[in-house]
Amino acid sequence: MPAPILYCGDTNLDGAASYLAGLMTHFGWAFDYVPSHVPMTLERLERPHSLLILSDFPATQFDDELQEIALKQVESGMGLLMIGGWESFRGLGGDWDVTPLARALPVEIGRDDDRVNFDQPALLWTDTRSPILHGLPWDERPPTVGGMNKVNIKDGGEMLLRCTPFHVTMGHYGEFSFAQQDYLPMLVVGEFKTSRTAAFMSDVAPHWVGGFVDWGPERVKAQAAGASAIEVGSYYAQFWKQLLSWVGRLE
Repeated sequence: MPAPILYCGDTNLDGAASYLAGLMTHFGWAFDYVPSHVPMTLERLERPHSLLILSDFPATQFDDELQEIALKQVESGMGLLMIGGWESFRGLGGDWDVTPLARALPVEIGRDDDRVNFDQPALLWTDTRSPILHGLPWDERPPTVGGMNKVNIKDGGEMLLRCTPFHVTMGHYGEFSFAQQDYLPMLVVGEFKTSRTAAFMSDVAPHWVGGFVDWGPERVKAQAAGASAIEVGSYYAQFWKQLLSWVGRLE
């Protein structure tokens, strides 16, 4: 069995964290959880983990000394995944741009508010192959998201997913016109020393996750201990299983 996952953020298990916590429980993966308002501690970090997930977890809750310890763990094999949100990347209070752990991410975080909100369709798509994306209908049924963090790709980073927003207008008789905008990097993966790292720039839970949370023809119901129950789309669940499996080498 792989070591537990260390999952930090997404408010608490009664709220947004119920989504990823529920899926990890559904997949049979053990995890330690730290709510967004609770600071990271040395005691938490001293336990071996296969993967560190930071999602809407402010950098102010993870002091630099402890981040340096976590960075050494990433250098030695622990995976690192940052998921987007208002308190991820730079965001509004994320402030991860000049932190030790930011050095391990495959994206460059800017110094200004990087939040992008979509009030019209924004579709995810890919032109590459990866075990993270395998078996999902990106061509036939691309999912939508409601927002994301805007970042730049570092040298060595590989962009697997792009997000293309559309400006939509309606003409006569209900006919819609879609004008494609420039794409933004949505999923970027890389390596740091002996570990795999990834940055997914949208959210895992409402509201930014948008229609992505319902992507799939079947419904997956799950509930982590102490968390609210969730119901999500089957393709959404498969995507997170494959992403976490790859980054944390959980397969």
